[in-house]
Formats: sequence, C-alpha cells, structure tokens
Amino acid sequence: MTQKTILITGCSTGIGLDAARTLRDRGWRVFAACRKTEDCDRLRAEGFDSPLIDYNDNDSIDKALAEVLSATGGGLDALFNNGAYAIPGAVEDLPTDALREIFEANFFGWHTLSRAVIRVMRAQGHGRIVQCSSVLGFAAMPWRGAYNATKFALEALTDTLRVEMRDTPIDVILIEPGPITTAFRANSALQFERWIDWKGSARAAQYENQLRKRLYSDAPSAMELPASAVTTKLIHALEARRPNPRYFVTTPTYIMGILRRVLPTRALDWVASRN
Repeated sequence: MTQKTILITGCSTGIGLDAARTLRDRGWRVFAACRKTEDCDRLRAEGFDSPLIDYNDNDSIDKALAEVLSATGGGLDALFNNGAYAIPGAVEDLPTDALREIFEANFFGWHTLSRAVIRVMRAQGHGRIVQCSSVLGFAAMPWRGAYNATKFALEALTDTLRVEMRDTPIDVILIEPGPITTAFRANSALQFERWIDWKGSARAAQYENQLRKRLYSDAPSAMELPASAVTTKLIHALEARRPNPRYFVTTPTYIMGILRRVLPTRALDWVASRN
C-alpha cells in the first residue's frame, strides 16, 4: 500500500509533537510543521520532514505546502490544523490589536492553509481535514475571551465546511480537547504579559487573586490528560472508514457538552463563572 501522508502544524511541543511521533510509528509519512526554524531543525534531527509554517505569514504557508507536495508527488492524504495560542485576560482589557493578531494565528491562517489543501484533495479525489478546536469552542469561559472567540469562529467555519463538503470525498472533522498537559499555559503567560495591563484594570484585584495565581502555577489541572489522549482521537478521525464529525477529549469537555444542552443560559453562566 502507498504510505499515507499528513501535514500537522504546531509540532514543536504538546499535541502536535505527540501526534507526529505516534503517526510516524503507525506508518504515516508525517510533515511536522513548526513556526520557528530552530524547532523545525530539531524535528529534522529526529528524522521528520519539517516545513516552516507561521500562520501569520501566508508566504510561509504557500512555501511549506509546495515543499510537501514536491516531496509527495503532488498529493496529501490529511491535514491536522493544530497550532494555536491564548491571550488570557478580561474582554474589557483586551486590546483590539491583540484580538486581530490572535485571529491571524488561530483562525485566518488555518483557513488559508485549508483552502489550499482542499484544492489538492479535490484533484486527488480524497482527503481528511482535522481541526483541533477546544471545549472553549462551544462553551465560553471567563478570562479566555480571545481564545473563546477564535475557537467559536473555527467551529462555525468548520461545521459549514463539513456540510458543504458532503458532496465530495473530503471529510472535515473537529477534535475538541479540554485541559491537556502541554506548554500552553506557559505560552499564555507570555501573551498575558505582552498585552494585558492588569495593574491598570478595574479588575486588578481579581487578576492578582485569581488569574495570575492560576496562570503562573506549575500544578496541573485535576482533570488534565496527556497529549496522547488527543492523538488517540486523531487516529480514529484519520483511519476510521467513517469518522465522527467531532470528537470530545477529557471529562470537562464531555461534562460541558451535556450541560450546554440541558441547562438554561443563566445556569450555564453560573457554571462557567466557577472556572
């Protein structure tokens, strides 16, 4: 059989790295993309093809996909859009420029890459596009407005694309993790320091006593799962004859999925406010 090929973004650490290593072990040819040259070099040292993809840079997306297609003879079986980040902070303290920037990385760049890959998959007559969303793509939580917004937008766009692709041999799939053990929190702290003037906020006491303590804590969430939990769902999404439209990961995701269906809005707001 011809070796299956997949392009995965955000492979420097966490979910993307675990997915890349696991799928390679399962016989896939993995193109493990990263945003930084040094991370690509490290993965190439592990034997990966590692194109440079910065979702904020359309030229890097075009160049990376051309590199992948050159290596595969023009085909690509699957795309796993994964690279993303958060900017913690209250919506009232979130600069609009910060929101613009995070949408470039978490949403617009994904759309640019997906559109380009769809053309390839249409030409070859098959393909799967898997989007790594979040429980925060359907259940908004406080202090996470920027990330919530990008993931809600991603869910809407992906649901629409899935419906539109029903008349094609291209499957479009969402994976919705909850708390996963990665460097995500540490990266979020850097964005918080860059964008949020918490000391000048009307919520300074809440930042001091709540958000910052959580953000700079090394203690894992009680319900965190390893990145391999996401990879397990990804494998089913890629290899099942009939993949599910969406996959929940972690207990909080399942709980919020149920509560969103059964609770009135005010009750769901109360639950969200406790997180």
